[in-house]
This record gives sequence, structure tokens and C-alpha cells, in this order.
Amino acid sequence: MIVVYHNPDCGTFRNTLQIIRAAGYDPVVIEYLKEGWTRVQLLGLFAAADLTPRSALRTTKSPAEELGLLDPAVDDETLLAAMI
Repeated sequence: MIVVYHNPDCGTFRNTLQIIRAAGYDPVVIEYLKEGWTRVQLLGLFAAADLTPRSALRTTKSPAEELGLLDPAVDDETLLAAMI
């Protein structure tokens, strides 16, 4: 089973979703902006991708800078809380 976390406003992901479907897959699509995240989900995804909250943090086209999250002193727990 393929599960994708989707933002319908993201053109890049709309194209990616189209490629996945054109390849013959019918993914489970979760609109994360509507559904939200849980701590367990994010930690599981980060572990599977070998990422940290800091390395997964989107820095462009996001409110991260406005929220002060780009400061290296901000710890992972704070980043997780902001993501959730």
C-alpha cells in the first residue's frame, strides 16, 4: 500500500501524484492540512526517512522563519510541537 501526505495547493505534489497514478498505483491520499499530524506519525515518518525534525523542516514558502523556528537553538521538541 502506498500512502502519500498531500497538499492539494502544491503543484509539485499534484504532478507527483499524477505520476504515481499513471504508473498504475492507487495511493491512499491524506490531506495533511485537513487531517493534521500526530507526534507518533511525524516521528515514524522521520525515522523511516532517516530525518530529524530540523532536517525535515520546510524553510521556504512556510511560516518557519516568522515563527522563529530557523534559529539553531530551537530544539527538536519545539519543532515537533510547531509541526503538529
